[in-house]
This record gives sequence, structure tokens and C-alpha cells, in this order.
Amino acid sequence: IRARKLLSPNSLVHSFNPIVAADARVLILGSMPGERSLRESQYYAHPQNSFWYIMSCLFDFDMNSDYEERCTRLQLRKVGLWDVLQSCERKGSLDSSINNVSIVANDFESLLYSYSGITSILFNGAKAELVFQKYVSVDIKRCFPGDALQRLPSTSPAYAAMDRRTKLRKWSVIQEILDE
Repeated sequence: IRARKLLSPNSLVHSFNPIVAADARVLILGSMPGERSLRESQYYAHPQNSFWYIMSCLFDFDMNSDYEERCTRLQLRKVGLWDVLQSCERKGSLDSSINNVSIVANDFESLLYSYSGITSILFNGAKAELVFQKYVSVDIKRCFPGDALQRLPSTSPAYAAMDRRTKLRKWSVIQEILDE
């Protein structure tokens, strides 16, 4: 009998608390922080992730400022951050490695009740949108008609099909939303 090579087990990972100001109008949702972000307790900590580059270009701040300052700059612009998933099992950082059976969504009902000024949700990539559509209640989704729920290109370095400048151009929709 030939022995099978066992894969190492998936790790249970948990998302961060939301970063949302009382007057937030836009909520950006990722799926689940990657290993580097979890290790550093910071959203989008991987140096090749384009998120902070894009936000700094759109909102005119130094992308190399400390994490708290970058988060404050987003909050001052009425932009919040969170993840669709509260927890899941995943080996590594890739969304494709998430064990779908293990998915637990965050409590959007409570968040959106507490921050009732949020009128738009932007998904950072396809997986965030997919798990939101599958695991978040229909009642919550009904509160966001038309293009109030929008998928934008993933800022992850794993999504290399689009360069940074093109991602930046597509993410500029956030300014249009905030100018309404």
C-alpha cells in the first residue's frame, strides 16, 4: 500500500474589526486579510498590494505614512474598511484557498444599523463580492439598489491581469460616489 502525502491542514483565520467613522458613506470590503496583514494586524499590509497606493492617489496622502494615519485619512473622507468574512479556514493567503464550508460572514446587519449613512459598498475583488452575495442576507442587499454594490478590481498582487494605473482609474469611482 502506497502512503498518501497529507496536505497540511487549513488554518482558521479571523478578520479585523471594521474601521468606520460615524459619518461613513462608503464601505470597502475585502474577503479576508492575507497572512502578512494578519501578522501585522493591518488591512492591506503586503507591500505589493495596490490598495494604499490607490487610496493615497485618490485622497492625496502619503502612502508611506503610518497605518493609523492612513486609516484616519480614509475615515476623514467617509470611507470605511472591513471584510465580508468574519472567519474561515484557509491555507496561505489566496482567496482560492478558502475552505467554503468553513465560511462565517461578518454581522452586516449590526454594522449597517450602527452606520446608517453608508450608501455604497465596494468590493475589493471578485471573491469579496461572491461571498457577500452568497452569505449576506437578502434583506441587507435590498438596501443597496442599482450600482450601490460594485465590484472593483482586486488590489492584491495575485491579481496581475491589470496594472496599477488601470486599477487606479477603475477605483476612481469612489470619488464620484463621494461627490454625489
